Amino acid sequence: MAATQTITYRLSFADGAHHAVTVQLDAHTLALKNPAPDEPPEWTELGCEMCPNCPLQQDQTPYCPLALSLVDLVKLCRDVASYEVMEVEVETPERTTRASTTVQRGIASLMGLVIATSGCPHTTFFRPMARFHLPMATEEETIYRATSTYLLAQYFRLRRGADADLDMEGLRAAYRRIHVVNVHVAKRLVQAVTKDSSLNALILLDLFSKALPDTIEDSLEEIRYLFEPFLDSQTTLPG
Repeated sequence: MAATQTITYRLSFADGAHHAVTVQLDAHTLALKNPAPDEPPEWTELGCEMCPNCPLQQDQTPYCPLALSLVDLVKLCRDVASYEVMEVEVETPERTTRASTTVQRGIASLMGLVIATSGCPHTTFFRPMARFHLPMATEEETIYRATSTYLLAQYFRLRRGADADLDMEGLRAAYRRIHVVNVHVAKRLVQAVTKDSSLNALILLDLFSKALPDTIEDSLEEIRYLFEPFLDSQTTLPG
């Protein structure tokens, strides 16, 4: 297995500008390997709008790892309006995905990947989803991926002899924590941008984070029909 997994976003803006953003991940840990900026801006300091649930210490970690990971992305689209149309091409090791979408949705997809792998202690849960990154995922696709990832983690816990959380209370708690993080990262971004694309991209991500803890049962019920063959008591699984 290669030491690094590379995911490249090629962004074409309405004004004719073209940018390629390469995300380098450690292939084993899925930690972001892109270098930190040489001169981090003030809004990346750990004490700037620090999340109240942050477990890091300023004397040991002077900069917020999540904020550091967003510096280049924020610079890229700081003067772009969120509603503008853009073309996005995403190249992963397995396939290339293309879409015509709004700036805020394209940037939200890239931002979600970067945040998940940034090193923020509250986002490490999302790293398996980053390994199987799905650009511009819909809400339905995201709920499927998030719950599947969490339940697969519970399977591995059982195999290790630990308790499994099949009620997914831990998933709800993870999204409540990430909502707190998103709120305070948004406060940082207000200091960094002149237009709203980065901020609205984060808000798009946070809408799901805020809603999931209270709506997970209803959301799963909407896709229950997909599993009816497995729920039929008369159905015998292969093998």
